[in-house]
Amino acid sequence: MFAAMDRTVRCGIEFKASRPPVRSCSGGVRGKCRDAERYRVRAADSGLSYKSAGVDIDAGNELVKRIKKMNPDIGGFSGLVPFGDSYLVAGTDGVGTKLKLAFDMGKHDTIGIDLVAMSVNDIITSGAKPLFFLDYYATGKLDVDVAEQVVAGIVEGCRQSDCILLGGETAEMPGFYGSGEYDVAGFAVGSVKKDNVIDGSKIQKGDVLLGLKSSGIHSNGFSLVRKVLKVNGVSLADKVPWGDESFGTVLLAPTVIYVPDIVSLHSEIGLKGVVHITGGGFPENLPRVIPDGLACKIDKSSWDVPEIFKWIQKAGDIDEKEMFRTFNMGVGMVMAVDASNVEGALQNNPRAFVLGEIVEGEGVLLD
Repeated sequence: MFAAMDRTVRCGIEFKASRPPVRSCSGGVRGKCRDAERYRVRAADSGLSYKSAGVDIDAGNELVKRIKKMNPDIGGFSGLVPFGDSYLVAGTDGVGTKLKLAFDMGKHDTIGIDLVAMSVNDIITSGAKPLFFLDYYATGKLDVDVAEQVVAGIVEGCRQSDCILLGGETAEMPGFYGSGEYDVAGFAVGSVKKDNVIDGSKIQKGDVLLGLKSSGIHSNGFSLVRKVLKVNGVSLADKVPWGDESFGTVLLAPTVIYVPDIVSLHSEIGLKGVVHITGGGFPENLPRVIPDGLACKIDKSSWDVPEIFKWIQKAGDIDEKEMFRTFNMGVGMVMAVDASNVEGALQNNPRAFVLGEIVEGEGVLLD
């Protein structure tokens, strides 16, 4: 699979989206584990990167630039269409090569949660509450039991998002997929009042960035994860060095659905901007909602990076900038709020924490 780009259109409203969204691939690989001492890189001296694992973010950005010549209005996390006094907001996504882990482990009941999360987390960035979800399930030979597990996860994801599974499509395509393999795509539609849209336009110097933690890798960066596992001979069944869980269990942890968090916080204090940290990590996603002339200054000491990211970086000899451009690093959602609203936000959601601030400049400053 290749990196997939959001190509939705923001209609009827101007957004300060300076970077195109890029999705990464994901997945898992089988290997052999002998003992804890072999958790070290066996790759090239220069270390691994997302590009060396087969995903070229720059190429993805170039494709979006070319598409923009045909359709200039793309670039946001989701697309908005005027509908009375509201906007209908839509987003679409997949799970990527994280599916490879599900295939290898024979565990399919959380993939559906990932599928829902990747779309509803995108549309909630504009303040849109999800209304309904549609899925597409494609396979070479339909295994009803496996498909049932996937759909059960989708139903659970919709429950967490407070939306309905409106329908879907199942495609059986002999000869197109390998034995036991399938692919999934999802489509979410929500709505937001026109006077309640979160668009980043009111963000200014001195505003505070709040973070919400991720459950782990979520659904981006798995092509690089699989590469690191492979070069280190690590099996999904092997226990992680920092605990009793297996690598497979840690890596398959479903993506957090942030809909309840954002709905509550926006209603309580009014959010100026919301960013879903997906493919492209911090540097590719944060600037998409920040007005020109401003930058995001991130305090890296403000949260504990989960051990899985530390292991991936060390085992793959991966540069820190590459890590932040590929993974969420333990932060799944970022919100910009007025400094006077920070205390209220933290009281509303104890899981939120101060991540950084808005300063003059450009891009993302990792401090």
